[in-house]
Amino acid sequence: MPDPKLMEAAVHAYVAAFAAGSADAVAAIYAENATVEDPIGSPVHTGREAVRAFYAESMKTGAKLTLEGPVRIAGDYAVFPFSVHLDYGGGPKRIDVIDTFRFDEANKVVEMRAFWGPSNMHGF
Repeated sequence: MPDPKLMEAAVHAYVAAFAAGSADAVAAIYAENATVEDPIGSPVHTGREAVRAFYAESMKTGAKLTLEGPVRIAGDYAVFPFSVHLDYGGGPKRIDVIDTFRFDEANKVVEMRAFWGPSNMHGF
């Protein structure tokens, strides 16, 4: 079973990596064979390099993340509410999101799923 303290630390590292604009730092929390589905229903990015490339593209918007509540740890999952803040199309925008991270025994994220949709996009 992954370590709950390391799982929570990975969530904070994820938020900090966005603040730093570092796709490499985000990719470092993921396992080699990880998958990212952001948002749910969109194409799944598979493998650490594909995950890194996805985040590198996302970070071009200047997106910053703000946790909107405590990280919830249950079994091998960490679940957390947050908001994405970006300047897009000439003004500030916000997207309210809940992410789930599933961890392996090495405390690396093997699956990320992002829950958000049009009703969670503000200012667009």
